[in-house]
Amino acid sequence: MVPAFKRILLKLSGEALMGGQNYGIDTKVAEAVAREIKAVQQLGVEVAIVVGGGNIFRGVSKSAGNMDRGSADYIGMLATVMNAVVLQDALEKLNVFTRVMSAVDIPQLAEPFIRRRAERHLEKGRVVIFAAGTGNPYFTTDSAAALRALEIKAEVILKATKVDGIYTSDPMIDLDAEKYDKITYQEVLEKQLKVMDASAISLCMDNNLPIMVFNMTDSGNIIKAVCGDLSIGTMVTLESHSQTA
Repeated sequence: MVPAFKRILLKLSGEALMGGQNYGIDTKVAEAVAREIKAVQQLGVEVAIVVGGGNIFRGVSKSAGNMDRGSADYIGMLATVMNAVVLQDALEKLNVFTRVMSAVDIPQLAEPFIRRRAERHLEKGRVVIFAAGTGNPYFTTDSAAALRALEIKAEVILKATKVDGIYTSDPMIDLDAEKYDKITYQEVLEKQLKVMDASAISLCMDNNLPIMVFNMTDSGNIIKAVCGDLSIGTMVTLESHSQTA
């Protein structure tokens, strides 16, 4: 297989690491993801990852209750660090050199995020996992993914979800929903499609950074996404036309 990109940023939701559980981390899912990441790296692709924390705590969730939003978001950042360390452990058991870089200073667990150091790790063939979002409350890990991808000069954001792309409406509710093969950033914003939050989409649009949304629960899809296989997902670009499957 021939990769379509040299350097990628893989956005993993915390929920994706739950597997069939209602909460927490399914280590078997983490191991499966790690195996695919190793296979991608063996294609010569430089891999950076932003991991969410929704499987443990989300600042805007019901579990946050009446907690101050800033405090709740910081707890969510800590959840992403936990997920990052789990993923690092799974990767290193496969002999993949990995670095966790955190936007919140936790020296016992992770390096501080320094852009040039992150790029150097990637150049040396290490997988870099970015944790703690942007380090600021009120910003999602989607925004962190867009920001980090631009900082490290990634060629694409691969957003791994539980849905095989972007649809005209929620396919779990609307059986007539149609899947897009390609769609523009502007259409995503205008139609309020729940792909990434608006600030992340706008940041990608302003810098012409493509986003591919795909289902990571099917084995082999991360490799297919890296190779540019649009059959498994939807590509979001600046192109002026949309196309439904």
